[in-house]
Amino acid sequence: MQVGQSFFVGPWILYTFPLMRSLSRLDLAIVVVYNIAILGLGFVFVRRARSSERFMTAGRSLPGWAVGLSIFGSYISSISFLANPGKAFADNWNPVVFAFSMPLAAWIASRWFVPFYRNSGAVSAYEHLEQRFGPWARTYAVVCFLLMQIARLGTILYLLALALQPFTGWNVAWIIIVAGLLVTIYPFVGGTEGVIWLGVVQALVLIGGVAACLVAVLGGMPGGAGQIFRIAAEEHKFSLGSFGPGVSQSTFWVVLWYGLFTHLQNFGTDQSYVQRYITARSDGGAKRSIWIGTWMYMPISAAFFFIGTALFAFYRVQPERLPAGLDATKTPDAVFPHFISAELVPGLAGLVIAAVCAAAMDSNLNCSATLFLCDIYKRYWRPLAGERESRWVLRGSTIAFGVISTAAALAMIKVRSALDVWWQLAGIFSGGVLGLFLLGAMNKRAGSLSGIIAIAAGVAVILWMTLSPMLHRLPRWAVSPFHNFLTLVIGTIVILVVGMLVRKK
Repeated sequence: MQVGQSFFVGPWILYTFPLMRSLSRLDLAIVVVYNIAILGLGFVFVRRARSSERFMTAGRSLPGWAVGLSIFGSYISSISFLANPGKAFADNWNPVVFAFSMPLAAWIASRWFVPFYRNSGAVSAYEHLEQRFGPWARTYAVVCFLLMQIARLGTILYLLALALQPFTGWNVAWIIIVAGLLVTIYPFVGGTEGVIWLGVVQALVLIGGVAACLVAVLGGMPGGAGQIFRIAAEEHKFSLGSFGPGVSQSTFWVVLWYGLFTHLQNFGTDQSYVQRYITARSDGGAKRSIWIGTWMYMPISAAFFFIGTALFAFYRVQPERLPAGLDATKTPDAVFPHFISAELVPGLAGLVIAAVCAAAMDSNLNCSATLFLCDIYKRYWRPLAGERESRWVLRGSTIAFGVISTAAALAMIKVRSALDVWWQLAGIFSGGVLGLFLLGAMNKRAGSLSGIIAIAAGVAVILWMTLSPMLHRLPRWAVSPFHNFLTLVIGTIVILVVGMLVRKK
């Protein structure tokens, strides 16, 4: 879920506007040069993306290590870069459990998902659903993916604009428009190959930004690094959460199961990952890419939480370094942006802001365009569309989805909590596609009617779990008792179980 890793952010930005300083000229130059370089990288591949096949698959010629770095970059969002330290500052390391199940999902993906998609010969991750359940299943999955990506990119652009506004002083709407333009241009000109190599650069910049923050906070501790661990141990900051059986709180087990199903959904049914597998020059390279992304994500994810814990210790022993207008107990998500602004020397602050921008560049617009061409345009309108026409559709739909996503981000300006909206939309738009995929793989007797009934049951449960807590007039017994992290888990299980029970039709 690519934004799924950023589900812990709060409305910190509302409190940070008066607390930030503007970027220095050096920092601003670093951010500007980085974004210009990103655009230039897209134009490097414009000649290679002249055919529709090359635009979608990069000629199936990319090295596995590059695809793996791209997968890692896709897993980190700009909001997780800012929000996860705030979560660790305020609470503990319970959210890091999300990454614990990633190796199991990676093993399943490399064992079954990668060979399946690479042997199918299809670019679309959902074409096989038509063969298994009928045209409705393919179209349903495509629509769910497209809606999810519009909501995802809209949320990222909006929250990125909120993060950058205090540093730049620009209007939030203008930042959204500029950022939307940037994330649209490079897949438009460079296609999937440009996106993959951008992911490589993005990964390196992200690692550099994390390293810069770690060096700064460790170097700023009066008592050295050991002081961080002593304070964190005293305050139980390294706790992974409750190990109890409750399902209404984000316990260790709730987050673990949420992580497993999210990773399976990403690796197994998400077009943005499937399309990356196809770009690898070999099956072995595609499998290695998953493991590279996994083993890179896990320590970097932990590093984000360690930064938050270190900041807790940093300001515990030096409370005078927090401005009077920032109450860290009420707005913990404001602490890390303040640290970037006030404590990092010129140059390092620019690197970190560039890393935040880098994490927002994974737009997946090329994947949305691929699905529109393969699963909608050619499937229903122009099955015999020629090469020239296909190229125009790919590039035109890239622009269209970029504009729609930017419009979604602008619409969020009037929303009280963009993340609350994203949680709700993500739960609904996931639509149980993972459950449908698993049903087709595990029950050869399941047919079209089985799939329809299973999806109907699963979506009904997803809607109930998502919406019932917001309907205050419902009696208590009618409100979902489950934590929202379990929406994907339970929705998938319901689809699988119902599909197994319904006779093949």
